[in-house]
Amino acid sequence: MREHLALNTILEPGGITPLYQPICSVSGDNISLTGFECLSRGPTGTNFEPANVLFDYVRLKREEIVVDRACITAALAHAPKDPSIRLAVNVHASTLGRDQGFTDFLCATAAANGIDCNHLTVEIVEHAPPWNSRGFMKALVRLRSEGIRIALDDVGLGQSNFKMILDVCPDYLKIDRYFVEECDVDDNRRAVIDALARLASHFGADVVAEGVERVEVRDALQRFGVHLMQGFLFGPPLSDHAAAAFCGTPAAPYVEATTNLPRP
Repeated sequence: MREHLALNTILEPGGITPLYQPICSVSGDNISLTGFECLSRGPTGTNFEPANVLFDYVRLKREEIVVDRACITAALAHAPKDPSIRLAVNVHASTLGRDQGFTDFLCATAAANGIDCNHLTVEIVEHAPPWNSRGFMKALVRLRSEGIRIALDDVGLGQSNFKMILDVCPDYLKIDRYFVEECDVDDNRRAVIDALARLASHFGADVVAEGVERVEVRDALQRFGVHLMQGFLFGPPLSDHAAAAFCGTPAAPYVEATTNLPRP
């Protein structure tokens, strides 16, 4: 694909494909669906289809605002309309800092799709500074005034560091899969998770563990008081139809990571 046509292709109708990965609450062996993280893929069949390639390109071209809006528009239009679950949308910190109309856009998009803002979570992602810190902080205040919760994504990596935690005071800390994988057998990873769980408790935040793929990891996380989890143990990113079918069903582990539909 020629580079000067890439952004137009991404932004045209159907250019963004939304997917929905289950976020589950775990208590012992009891598992319940609490929400979905809304994920995005680029134009099908192009080099920009994989999420990492898509967003590396978006950040390189500094087009985070327009693409974040496009991803949210697609995600909320096709999201399951279940009032008992939360929907988490990913937003660059740079978008929040530069897009003064973002909160109004998000609330209007939610309302147009019959979604209550009180059921939304904004997951803040960022890979490199700079962003407008004053605009960023004002955006957080506006989001919270609408009842929207704030999550900090990929905690422990990149710009999701201790300064960011102090600045944001998030409702959720999402622990990156790098620390979650093998935490059942790795003392160092356990130490990091324990420290983050204690820090989250100090802020009155919940911890969400990403990349949970084995029962042993699930059980190890519970010993540190981590009960919100997502990963292939509970379900892969689902199409809109599969996500709708998943709602109200037990969040049972999947047989294979490539499964596209929840087990009955």
